[in-house]
Amino acid sequence: MINRIYIKDCLSFKEIDLEFNKGLNVFTGPSGAGKSILMQAILSLFAQSDVKQSLGEVLISDSKIVDDLYDLDVNDDIVIKTIKKEKVRFFINNQTISKKNLNIVSSKLIKHLNLRDTSDFESHKLLDFLDKLSGLNDKRFIEVKANFDLLYKDLTMVNKELEKIKNDELRIEDLKEFAKFEIEKIESINPSLDEYEELNLLKRQLSKKDKIEDAIKDASSILNYRHSVSNTLELLEVETSFFDETMNELNNIFEKFNDSLFELEDIDIETVLTRIEKLSSLQKRFGSIKLALEYKEEKKKELLSYDNITFEKSVLEKKIEKLTEEINQLSIDISSYRKKSVLILQEKINEYLKFLYLSNAKINLKEKKLDAHGIDEVDFELNSVNLNTISSGEYNRLRLALLTSISEFDIIENGVLFLDEIDANLSGKESDAIANVLFTLSKSYQIFAISHQPQLTSASHQHFLVDKKDGISTITLLNKEERINEIARMISGEEITSNAIKFAKNLLTKK
Repeated sequence: MINRIYIKDCLSFKEIDLEFNKGLNVFTGPSGAGKSILMQAILSLFAQSDVKQSLGEVLISDSKIVDDLYDLDVNDDIVIKTIKKEKVRFFINNQTISKKNLNIVSSKLIKHLNLRDTSDFESHKLLDFLDKLSGLNDKRFIEVKANFDLLYKDLTMVNKELEKIKNDELRIEDLKEFAKFEIEKIESINPSLDEYEELNLLKRQLSKKDKIEDAIKDASSILNYRHSVSNTLELLEVETSFFDETMNELNNIFEKFNDSLFELEDIDIETVLTRIEKLSSLQKRFGSIKLALEYKEEKKKELLSYDNITFEKSVLEKKIEKLTEEINQLSIDISSYRKKSVLILQEKINEYLKFLYLSNAKINLKEKKLDAHGIDEVDFELNSVNLNTISSGEYNRLRLALLTSISEFDIIENGVLFLDEIDANLSGKESDAIANVLFTLSKSYQIFAISHQPQLTSASHQHFLVDKKDGISTITLLNKEERINEIARMISGEEITSNAIKFAKNLLTKK
C-alpha cells in the first residue's frame, strides 16, 4: 500500500505532498489541470514512467515484497526516492538501485492498467492462477503439479546433455584429433613438476660459472698465507684455533663450489635454454606445469568419453523416453484439474460481466506442445469473438471482471492498481457498473484512478481535485461538501445547477 508521496518541481506542479488510505483513490479536475502528469509522476517513482520531477519520494507499507539483493522482507516498510539533476538516480531504503532493477522490484506490487498492456490475459499467467485455484479446490493437485515440475526440470537437464552429445557426435572426429594433438603436444615436452624452477637455477649457475671460477682463483691466494698467520699468532701467544677453523671452512666452501663447477662442465647451455623455452611455453599457456599436466589428464578422459559417446547417447535417450512418458501422463492429469478450475473462473467472470453489461466470456483450454506449463494454452473469447477484435471499452470491462474474480479467491498477492481513465466514453449505466466493480476490487487492491465520470468519483474512498491557476497545478483532498461541488461540476459543467447538486448528493448517499 502507498502511504505517502512527495514530489517537487514536476512540470506544472511545484510541490505535491499527499497521504493515502486503502481502497479507491480518484483524481478529478478540469481538462489540462495536470491529472495525467500527476499519474505519470507517481508511476515514475516506481520506474514505470520517465522521471520529470527534481525530487520524489514514496512510502510503502505491507508490500509483501521479498528481495534478498536489497534486503527487503515481507513486513518491511519501503521508501523509494528519485533525484534528478544531470541524470536520474533511484534509491530504495537508502540503497542505490538501477531503473531496471527498481522496475522489476516494483512490478511485484504495482500494476498499471492501460490498453497497451495485455499481460493479464497471457496464457502462462492464467495457467499459474488456474493451478493455484486447482490446489485450493483439491490438495491432490499440489502433489501432481510438484511431481510434474520436478520431472520436467530433470527432462530439461537430460535434453541439454543429449543435445551436447549430439553436437559432439557431429564433430567427434575433430574433437578426437584435437584431444590427441593436445595430449601429444604436452607429452612431447614431457615436463615434470619443479623442473622449470630447477633448470632456471641451473641457468643462473651456468651464467655465473666463469666469474665464480675467477673469483675463487683470486680468493684462494689467501690460503697460501695461513701458515704464516698461524706462526705469527703463536709468537704473539694468541689462540690460533679460531683462525684455523675459519681457513678450513673457507677451503671447504671453495672445494665444494669447484666440484659443482666441474659437474657443469659437461652441461650444454644451449640444451638447457631450449628446454627452458619449451617449459616456458607451457607455463604461459596453462599458468604452471602442474596445470598443464592436469589439462593433459582431462584430455585423456575426454578422449575416453568420446569412445563411449554412443553408449552415453543411448542411455540418455532411454531416460528421456521414460521421463517424457511420465510427464505426458502428469500433464494430462494437470489438464483435467485445470478444466474444472476454468469452469469456476469462467462462471465468476460472467457474474461480474453481468454488472458491467457484458456477457458470454469463454475461457478455452487448447492443447499445445508440451512445455514447462504443461500441454495447455489459455484462450479468451467474448461473445465468440477473439480479444484482439473487441472494443477498448469491452476490453477494459473484461479485464476488470477477470481481476476482480481472481482477487475474490484470495490466493494471489494483490497490490496497487493504476487506471488510465477506465470509465472514459462510457454511458451512465456502464460507468456505474465500472464504479461498483472497482469498489469491490478495492477491497483487495489499493486503486488510483483518473475519472471524468461522477459514478466512479462518488464511489471513491478518497477524492482528490487537481486544478490549475496561472499555470501552476495543485492537488487537494476534498471533504464531503467539496466532493458534492466537484461531482456537480462534472455533471453540469462550470455553471453548477441545483439539480446537479442534488444528483451529486444522491450519488454520495448511495455509496
